[in-house]
Amino acid sequence: MRTSFFTDHYELTMLQAALASGAAHRRSFFEAFSRRLPDGRRYGVVAGTGRLLEGLADFHFGDDELRYLKDHKVVNDETLKYLENFKFTGSITGYAEGELYFPNSPLLMVESTFAEACVIETYLLSILNHDSAIASAASRMIASAANRPCIEMGSRRTHEESAVAAARAAVIAGFTATSNLEAGARYGLQTLGTSAHSFTLLHDTERAAFQAQVDSLGRGTTLLVDTYDVEAGVRTAVDVAGPELGGVRLDSGDLVQQAGWVRKLLDDLGNWNTKITVTSDLDEYAIAALASAPVDAYGVGTALVTGSGHPTASMVYKLVSRQNDAGDWVSVAKAAANKASVGGRKFAVRQLNERGRAVAEVVSTAPYSTGEPERDLMVPLVIDGQVDASYTGAEGVAKAVARHHASIQEMPGEARKLQRGEPVIPTIMVRG
Repeated sequence: MRTSFFTDHYELTMLQAALASGAAHRRSFFEAFSRRLPDGRRYGVVAGTGRLLEGLADFHFGDDELRYLKDHKVVNDETLKYLENFKFTGSITGYAEGELYFPNSPLLMVESTFAEACVIETYLLSILNHDSAIASAASRMIASAANRPCIEMGSRRTHEESAVAAARAAVIAGFTATSNLEAGARYGLQTLGTSAHSFTLLHDTERAAFQAQVDSLGRGTTLLVDTYDVEAGVRTAVDVAGPELGGVRLDSGDLVQQAGWVRKLLDDLGNWNTKITVTSDLDEYAIAALASAPVDAYGVGTALVTGSGHPTASMVYKLVSRQNDAGDWVSVAKAAANKASVGGRKFAVRQLNERGRAVAEVVSTAPYSTGEPERDLMVPLVIDGQVDASYTGAEGVAKAVARHHASIQEMPGEARKLQRGEPVIPTIMVRG
């Protein structure tokens, strides 16, 4: 599927005007960053990079797109001629997917002609803003869940393609599985699922429904026990499947109280190994409230795929340096109140203490070393139009999972707290 039309009208009208002025082919650096984290959040998580790199391969304008632009008089013939052969040939460096970020972290640096960087802007931001918002929320949920697994179950609460992206982002941040089959097929994610209330309601009795599920899926399946009366449902589930029953799912009511007495009931019936999974509009705070309850796994839907109240990462994409007519590089920056940016190409390292814990994000406009233990945050993603394929597909997801785990372990313990606060480490800007 071509990705070039996932863009805004004004990207192409800017291109047209820049072609007319002769500035379209000036070499430029664009920077993607977020001025601030969502209110009260301690860190953000970079996600979507792999999807962006995959989409660049299909970012071109075919006959249908060019005909639409011509018929609707979006751009002139000169611009259509340029777009006929469009292909991104620039270079991109940035934070590896799964990495944590902070205010003014230079998440991506795009070096290309102004024309190429301009045309991909909307596509780049739409992916990073959505996926990073989901991954940031998912990471908080994982912190609240401690060592209990979380399963992504939000497909029915969002757009079908957003559901795939959300599942991918959630797994990068630590979720163990998704209910979404397309996400599983595209990215090698584990998929899980058994039955809904409609399956129980379809049968004449709850026992008949449970028996049908066990006969088909085996005794290790998870039975949904709250369609009618929870206690009766648990007793029937155990009676049908015996001590080998894999699990029961609770989807309503006071989950903390309910999980407690269901665990005791299962144990009294001899089902010590039957696990309890809870669902029902969970977010990071509800998961934290269940910390003391005998719950084995969480299924999370709506709150996850909507960023748990923050559906965008509020990232922006700004021109920070460009060549002039003489070929000299000139730093440029927006100066508007509350929206000022810092000109110049950026470099970033994470300063560490003697125990390997992060103490600061150091962003500079020239290569810079703190003189202390540090880790370089910028990696090459695209070189002269050639994408590093290790950041795409299933391999890219696995790589991002590992990066996120390592980055979280590097943070001070306060990063895992849900209490509102400032970013867990400061961002230090060094102008070289």
